[in-house]
Amino acid sequence: MDRGVGKWILPQPDNRVEYIPIPMMGTLAPFGYKIDEEREGWLIPIQSELDALEKAKKHLKQYGLRAVAAWLSTATGRPISHAGLNNRLKYEQSYKRRAKAYRKLAEGYKEALRKAEAYERRANTTTESYFNSDEYSKIRNTFSDDSDRADSCSAKCNIQA
Repeated sequence: MDRGVGKWILPQPDNRVEYIPIPMMGTLAPFGYKIDEEREGWLIPIQSELDALEKAKKHLKQYGLRAVAAWLSTATGRPISHAGLNNRLKYEQSYKRRAKAYRKLAEGYKEALRKAEAYERRANTTTESYFNSDEYSKIRNTFSDDSDRADSCSAKCNIQA
């Protein structure tokens, strides 16, 4: 008698991206979003249009901007010109670059705070410490991933948060 292991079906990956509502920046809703009637100043994502926009980005590697804009318009039923598509992609790249720069700045600030704590510990200046101030605790609380480390450091350094 053959004792097989049987079938094992692995869970299939879910390639769907979940889009979130974004604040409205102008007077018109950009391609892939519609104006939220319930909350003023917010845009609701349209899943099918945003998925088609992601496909359009891949098509731009093989086809021209006008052809991809025409395909996107027919695929979604919402018109978009080649210039509108170009602007949308340009702004998206700009936002990605800005977000990357700000993340890098935030990492630099976190490192600067760590170094400042270490220098202050070496100098044994616990009476008029910047690290005892409310301003510092507000900044430190924004770095949630370091909250455990900050608590243990404060205990070791005799710094009151």
